[in-house]
Amino acid sequence: MSDGKVFLVGAGPGAYDLITMRAADVLARADVVIYDYLVNQELLRLAPPGAELIFAGKKGGGEKTLGQDAINKMLIADARKGKIVARLKGGDPFIFGRGGEEALALARASVPFEVIPGVTSAIAAPAFAGIPLTYREHGSFVAFVTGHEDATKRGASSIPWASLAEAARRGGTLVLLMATARMRATLKRLIDGGLDAKTPAVAIEWGTVAAQKAVAATLATLADACAHERLGAPATIVVGRSAALRKDLAWAERMPLFGRRIVVTRARAAASAFAAELRRLGADVIEFPTIETVPPSSYDQLDHAIEEIDRFDWLIFTSASGVDSFIGRLKLLRRDIRSIGHASIAAIGPATADRLREHALVVAAMPAEFRAEQIVDAIGVEKIVDARFLIPRAEVARDALPQMLLAGGARAVVVAPAYRTIRPKNENAARVRELAARGAIDLVAFTSSSTVDNFCAMVGKQASGIEAAVIGPITAATARARGFKVAVRPHDYTIPALIDAIRGHFKAGRRRKQASA
Repeated sequence: MSDGKVFLVGAGPGAYDLITMRAADVLARADVVIYDYLVNQELLRLAPPGAELIFAGKKGGGEKTLGQDAINKMLIADARKGKIVARLKGGDPFIFGRGGEEALALARASVPFEVIPGVTSAIAAPAFAGIPLTYREHGSFVAFVTGHEDATKRGASSIPWASLAEAARRGGTLVLLMATARMRATLKRLIDGGLDAKTPAVAIEWGTVAAQKAVAATLATLADACAHERLGAPATIVVGRSAALRKDLAWAERMPLFGRRIVVTRARAAASAFAAELRRLGADVIEFPTIETVPPSSYDQLDHAIEEIDRFDWLIFTSASGVDSFIGRLKLLRRDIRSIGHASIAAIGPATADRLREHALVVAAMPAEFRAEQIVDAIGVEKIVDARFLIPRAEVARDALPQMLLAGGARAVVVAPAYRTIRPKNENAARVRELAARGAIDLVAFTSSSTVDNFCAMVGKQASGIEAAVIGPITAATARARGFKVAVRPHDYTIPALIDAIRGHFKAGRRRKQASA
């Protein structure tokens, strides 16, 4: 037998950060990922760059990209080729997810497999809507019920609706999954079974993500209320006395960025911390890197400058990437970091200064306004005259800074390419284009003009008119020229300030826009 193996992985209810640590570990090792419609596609970024990603469909309403037999055969075939296969399923694989069928097919084929449990929407959606499924006074037990029985079954329903109605009448909680299409008939079965028509009932659409929408009513009125509010699938329905607690416990909807879908365009390495902070505030974040940092076309200029480092009076760093590349070349060339001791160091922006401090390098000058044009005031005109400057920076950048230094009397300014930025391939491009076309993006965050230009190149005409959050006036000007509405621009050009400004923007008493999934 080969070393191939299949992992039936629960992807959770939709929110990116509700996947388990074990599931994330499996995805990081997968050769093949076969995923369903309800899986948050942000999770696909956890797979290795070379992993094969296969969309299996499994959307409600009969739409299926792959039939179940085809999926089973694919799982078996890939495992027998020695591959690690992650079968990524929404929620939990063994709760109305046909995971049991796939596991049985693998067992009969003698293919090794593991099951990675996931957070089911049956629990997560009510929790995010503020409904405790169990409660000491009126929620002593829970029943999970499908509202979409196998259409091939003959005769009467195998679900004991009268018994469920009696259980709910005695204080139990019923959670109905996949019941949107047949909601009215399903709820009527409970009423016919003896459950009071006035029993509290709540339907939650797209629980845990930006499109989350909850409708509270009674057993008798919920179907009409959902039709009026245009609530659709996928939805989780909760029936029972505990559902009435929602009016006091709807915590998620009180989060500052609840219901907001925000696209982060920073380079992948820098985006994660930014995205995580937005998620902590309740946002649904799409990480969509539009720039990638790679080595410059040639290190010759930088290496030559490093060999003559003791000739410079000042080193000016304009980004953390410039710091990383410069230190990396020092190490590669086996130059002692103490060789730069003669030169003073200037940094543009606190993130750049922090990266320098990580290497025990003291920053002598940093402009109050974090852009290159302010560096002259920060250093002081008298210190610029007759001084030699080295600027390790991006291969393509504006010429304003070196020109200002030379105009201020500098003897020499050496601009050494330390890295370059490129437009990366991004598997999310089609999804972002589709969301933009439907008006389902609340905000796009830009941290440089390059991120703006590349976003437009990757997304196309659908980008026009989207609200943007930007750092600095130059990025703002580029965004406006590209057709964005600049809605957020912090006073300080830092990520923490940008996050605060985004939070303030959406706090301004505006009605939450319902995002589409």
